[in-house]
Amino acid sequence: MTNWSVHIGLILEGALVTLELTVMGSVLAVIMAFLAGLGRVSRFWAARSLATAYIEFFRGTSIFVQLFWIYFVLPFAGVTLSPIQAGVLALGLNVGAYGAEVVRGAIKAIGREQREACIALNFSRGQAMRHVILPQALPLMLPTFVNNAIELLKGTAVVSLISLTDMTFQAQVVRAQTGSTLIPFTTILVLYFAMALAISCSMRFLERRVARGLDGVRA
Repeated sequence: MTNWSVHIGLILEGALVTLELTVMGSVLAVIMAFLAGLGRVSRFWAARSLATAYIEFFRGTSIFVQLFWIYFVLPFAGVTLSPIQAGVLALGLNVGAYGAEVVRGAIKAIGREQREACIALNFSRGQAMRHVILPQALPLMLPTFVNNAIELLKGTAVVSLISLTDMTFQAQVVRAQTGSTLIPFTTILVLYFAMALAISCSMRFLERRVARGLDGVRA
């Protein structure tokens, strides 16, 4: 007789790994998105070129290849990462490349009059970006950042290919042990949906907070 409580417990353990990957990968993705996005609008050619090369490379190659390269090829260069470190790095760099274009587009969407006001106030470029441009650009970024975070969550399934015990890996283990596909994969389907819904709700709350704060500044 199959002890489903044990098998569901395995999947829930995998869900914690998936959650860890999602949180850490999202933090890295946001950092890379802002670094590369700001690099794309920099006055310096080197910064623009480096940011563009990063964005085009990670958007133009497969996440599978990136993950395998980071985990299996980097050790030949003396850089050995654990499966979770490789997973976070691959997911964060990949999604960050997409987020960088969101940052660039939001910054470019801020009207010329705002930039002219900064000049009139004798703000430096850094002060203008920090105090005027980015606070207004952030609400424009958040809806797409929600989509990127959910895509990163779904992308965590690829780490099962390097034997990291996320919930997709654990569902495959349970399937092999029980011969059942319906229960383990329905379980992770529900868990992925619940996590995605939690991300959406959290980001909508953040959007409202940011919008209210921006309204207060404008007032």
